[in-house]
Amino acid sequence: MRPRIGVTSIRSLDGPRLVEQVNLVYCDAVKQAGGLPFVLPVLEEADAIDVVAGLDGLLLTGGGDVAAWCFGREPRPEDTGVDSARDCWEMALVAAADAAVLPILGICRGAQLLNVAAGGTLLQHLPDSTDSPHRDTERESGTVHPVDLEPASLLASITGAGPLGVNSLHHQAVDQIGVGLRPVAWSPDGVVEAIESVDRPQLGVQWHPELLTARFEQAQLFGWLVSTAASRLAPQVEPAVVGLLDAVA
Repeated sequence: MRPRIGVTSIRSLDGPRLVEQVNLVYCDAVKQAGGLPFVLPVLEEADAIDVVAGLDGLLLTGGGDVAAWCFGREPRPEDTGVDSARDCWEMALVAAADAAVLPILGICRGAQLLNVAAGGTLLQHLPDSTDSPHRDTERESGTVHPVDLEPASLLASITGAGPLGVNSLHHQAVDQIGVGLRPVAWSPDGVVEAIESVDRPQLGVQWHPELLTARFEQAQLFGWLVSTAASRLAPQVEPAVVGLLDAVA
C-alpha cells in the first residue's frame, strides 16, 4: 500500500465560482517519490482530526501570505493573497498531524505556516530586512542563491551537507522560531531558509523543491516525506501466510 500524502490547496475565484486549486507539480513530486497525493480542500478546523486519520503524511504547499493576526502583528500593505480560513484550517491540520506524529513537509508559505503554528513569527516584508533579492519569478525552475545547512540536521541528512542552490519566490520569511523548532539553513544574507522540529518528523523549506525535482537532492525532500510516511504503515501479510496462521490456530 502506497502512503497517502495530503496536499493542501489554495482557494481562488474562477469567474463567479470559488474553487480549490493546487499546482500539479506538488502532486507529481509526491507520485515520483512513490506516494499517493490527496488534494485537501479548505475545510472547518473541526474536520482536521478526521482528515488526518486518513493520511500518512502532510505536504503544506505555497501560496499567499499568512494573515498577520496569526502571529500577533498588524497587516501591511505588502501582504498578498491572505486567506484567513486557509490559515486556520492548515494550523488545525498541523496540530492534528503533530498529535498523530505524521511527517510534515512545508514548502515556502508552508514552512512559514509551520513556524506560525508553533507560535513563531514572520518577517512580513524582506526588503525591509535585506538588500538581497528573494523573489525571482523569472528563474523559478533554476537556482538563485545558495543556502548553507546545519551539518547535524535532518535536512542535511536528506540532501547532503550542501550548500544547496535554491530558487527564491518569497517576500516573507521566518523570524522568531516557534516552540520545538530550530533553524537549519540560511541564505548568504542570514535569512532563515529552513526549519525542522527537534523531536518530530517535521521539516519546512523556504524554497520550492517541487520545481527542482530534476535535481536529486531536491527530489530527496519528497522521498523523505514519502518514506517516513510509509514507515507508519502496518506490514502487509501475504494471503498464504494468513491461511497458514489460521490452520495452525
